[in-house]
Amino acid sequence: MQIHLVDGTYELFRQFLAPRPGHRDDDGVELGATRAVVSSMMTMLEEGATHIGVACDHVIESFRNDLWETYKNGDGIDPVLKAQFPLLEDALSALGVTVWPMVEFEADDALGAAAVVAANDARVDRVIICTPDKDMGQCVGGKVFQLDRRRDVLLDAEGVREKFGVLPESIPDWLALVGDSADGFPGLPGFGAKTAAALLDRYRHIEAIPDDPKAWNIVGVRGADRLAATLTAGREVAARFKVLATLRLDAPVGEVDEWEWRGPTAALDDWCTRFGSPRLADRAASLATKRGIGKSKLG
Repeated sequence: MQIHLVDGTYELFRQFLAPRPGHRDDDGVELGATRAVVSSMMTMLEEGATHIGVACDHVIESFRNDLWETYKNGDGIDPVLKAQFPLLEDALSALGVTVWPMVEFEADDALGAAAVVAANDARVDRVIICTPDKDMGQCVGGKVFQLDRRRDVLLDAEGVREKFGVLPESIPDWLALVGDSADGFPGLPGFGAKTAAALLDRYRHIEAIPDDPKAWNIVGVRGADRLAATLTAGREVAARFKVLATLRLDAPVGEVDEWEWRGPTAALDDWCTRFGSPRLADRAASLATKRGIGKSKLG
């Protein structure tokens, strides 16, 4: 069994920013990005996916906003895009795809939690997390892979190490030192990607990095005295950044059997009318029939 876990928020952003005409329904509501994501999930199902979970940020803010004042809060998001957040959730549910709308947690937390649930299920052979987000690298290993669908790049644990210079377990530490502009925290001054990777490849975690730079004994780290002083003075804030970058694996996502696609609901017809895409409903119904899903399951 193979599980697909999709970052719905990222997919919505990606489709919204794609160079294509939008689409408005009869009431003038822009649905272009929503339609594109739903169509993309339909294609994933047609290509053989059986179990799909899509994590969405129902609201942008999360518990992390209480930990760092500049953590991402949705400022600057195009209102036309933001208005499609709840529309995407409803449309995907109509398609029959499992949706996790996150409020206290973030979409990435749901993906991480679902990856753990899936990896612990003996029936599951492979878990594919569909997002290019750097912080998801911490979940990769064993059965779990990370897929950048746009570039068609699949990473295993060694792939994460090649890309970032650290093992998956060190990704939160790496982000804490380097910072993550997408999430709104800066990291520690002077720590670039290569320097942080060199230290964490040696020590794995920030807590294990010695205060004394003479103990580092790592080739390629320039300005060790200055960086060590920065780290010593900034350990408390680095620890907070690490919490920001560490996924919460207790987000509510249910169990693997709940993520199996069992056909579209009756609401998909209305959505396809709004989308101006009647063939999408036909594709979903045809696939359900092909998989032997009875009409009672179609709603």
